Amino acid sequence: MSQKSVEKFLGRIATDEEFRARFRADRGGILAELMESGEPLTAVERAALLGLDLESCERFAGRLDPRIQKCCTRRVPPA
Repeated sequence: MSQKSVEKFLGRIATDEEFRARFRADRGGILAELMESGEPLTAVERAALLGLDLESCERFAGRLDPRIQKCCTRRVPPA
């Protein structure tokens, strides 16, 4: 069921700083990687995720309680 994959992806975007940085750097590659790992996504879902406004995602992530955030311990290059 692809809706679960979308929800899982959005949760990860919201809580995982390194994942957001990787997605910012290579959106198509990250989606391909997820699909290769068994996450089903329709063409419509892929297009919608590729078009995500990452600034909005960053603002949302910044408002979440840090106890549910996954911190990035590596240096992430600026966007």
